[in-house]
Amino acid sequence: MSVNHDRARALGKELIDTHNWLRGELARVARELDEYRDGGTVRPLREVRGHCLAFCRALSAHHTNEDESAFPVLAQRFPELAPVLGELGEDHRMVADILTRMTTLLGDVTADNLTAVRNEITGLAAILESHFRWEERRITEALDQLSTTEFSGSELFGTATRV
Repeated sequence: MSVNHDRARALGKELIDTHNWLRGELARVARELDEYRDGGTVRPLREVRGHCLAFCRALSAHHTNEDESAFPVLAQRFPELAPVLGELGEDHRMVADILTRMTTLLGDVTADNLTAVRNEITGLAAILESHFRWEERRITEALDQLSTTEFSGSELFGTATRV
C-alpha cells in the first residue's frame, strides 16, 4: 500500500497551524488586558477575563491531547523520540502550573491584580514560543509519517477546541 505523502504531511502542518492559532490567541489576550488596563477598550473586564479563561482551557486541552494521544502514538512508532516526548511532557506540566496561577488570579481579577495576570501571560508567551518551536522541530517529521486515515489532528492535538 502506498502512502499519500501530501495527506501524511497534513498532520505536521496541522500541529504547526494549531500552535500558530494558540500564539495568536495568546497575543490577543495580552492585547485585550493591555487595552483594558490602559482604558482603551469598551469591553468589560468580565469579557476580557472570559477570553483569558477560554484560552487557558484551549491550551490545556491541546497539551492534554498531545500527552494522551499524540505522544503515546509517536513513542510507539518512534521509540527514539521517547526522551524528547518526556521533556515535552515536562514542559506541559510547567505550563499547566502557570495556567493554574493565571486561572486563580482571573477568578478574582481586578484592576489591582491585572498586572500580576499580565506578568503571567508574558512569562507564558516566552515559554510557549520556545516550547512550540522545539516541539515543531523535533516531532513534525515523525508526524508527517503517520497516516491521516489512521489519526486525526483533532484527536492528536485538540484542534477542535477553539476560543
